[in-house]
Amino acid sequence: MDHSNEPPAAAETMSSIGKFSLIGYNGSRKHLSISIPSSNEVMSPHIKSVEELRVLGINLSNFSAPTQFFICVAGVFVFYLIYGYLQELIFSVEGFRPFGWYLTLVQFGFYSMFGLVELQLTQDKRRRIPGKTYMIIAFLTVGTMGLSNTSLGYLNYPTQVIFKCCKLIPVMIGGVFIQGKRYNLADVSAALCMSLGLIWFTLADSKLAPNFNLTGVLLISLALCADAAIGNVQEKAMKLHNGSNSEMVLYSYSIGFVYILTGLLCVGDLGPAAAFCSEHPVTTYGYAFFFSLTGYFGISFVLALIKLFGALVAVTVTTGRKAMTIVLSFMFFAKPFTFQYIWAGLLVLFGIFLNVYSKNRDKMRLPSIQDLRSWLLNGKKARLPSQNV
Repeated sequence: MDHSNEPPAAAETMSSIGKFSLIGYNGSRKHLSISIPSSNEVMSPHIKSVEELRVLGINLSNFSAPTQFFICVAGVFVFYLIYGYLQELIFSVEGFRPFGWYLTLVQFGFYSMFGLVELQLTQDKRRRIPGKTYMIIAFLTVGTMGLSNTSLGYLNYPTQVIFKCCKLIPVMIGGVFIQGKRYNLADVSAALCMSLGLIWFTLADSKLAPNFNLTGVLLISLALCADAAIGNVQEKAMKLHNGSNSEMVLYSYSIGFVYILTGLLCVGDLGPAAAFCSEHPVTTYGYAFFFSLTGYFGISFVLALIKLFGALVAVTVTTGRKAMTIVLSFMFFAKPFTFQYIWAGLLVLFGIFLNVYSKNRDKMRLPSIQDLRSWLLNGKKARLPSQNV
């Protein structure tokens, strides 16, 4: 077919659209058009083939969905349990409690360096997510991590962790308003079970060690709001632009580093914090390095969870990790104990099970709740004749 007389726009359209002519019964000619992107046209990340997803050198794309989920969950638990232990250990250093924002600055600096090194080791070094989106993500990251670290100067560690665990419902609300998501009954039930269990944790902690402070509660509540939004924003940005984990970590934390540094310079808290840490380099910078390293490894697996299974599943897994962190906190740091913690923990675990079951039922080919119910009913009906004999 000769397109030499067509205008350039039409010729370009013809190059990307194949047309097939069909002859109808009445002799009329009908056309069926099939759109085929040209070689220089960028396909949507939603329909193009998924690129390799590597986390710490592990190519998760080669594994099935259940194996991917297991690897990500194992990485989150291992690295973040060490992360939580080191975080409480740093704030147990006498005189360090007022310097939570400086710890966040050091942490963001290490994260930026780790992300830069990882990005240099990858083949694709392009920045795919827009800079304006990273500025928003960095602001939310500063809010959730900076306010969370600072709240430890006013709250004990289990109380702070329990407050952070309650972000499951805000994440679901954020998913509805930010991404227009709709959640089923199992997801809502899981969120309610986890929230009730964590509230039970809080009541037990308030009875045994009422170390609550209004400032600390306000700080951790603001961190909770930022934490509820960041997962949904990250998920939407990574799916829309197909950004990599190392890219997300590098740009969000480097921009956040500038935010925190500017804030500390404005309020004049940078000098006293740096002077204190220089007097105790091993217990501050030394712990902070390993604290940041394990946190960086952990956030890599969290971002993989967000990209593969969504923000709600990632939050559910990290919430379960926080519950385990509380258990280890009682083991390594002396605190009062009551069996109410156990029952509350079981309720949280049941909520995690409901959510993971709901989100991975189709991928793992698990039976639905309706299928299980019908099987039970059919089993009862099948046993009735034998019982009457």
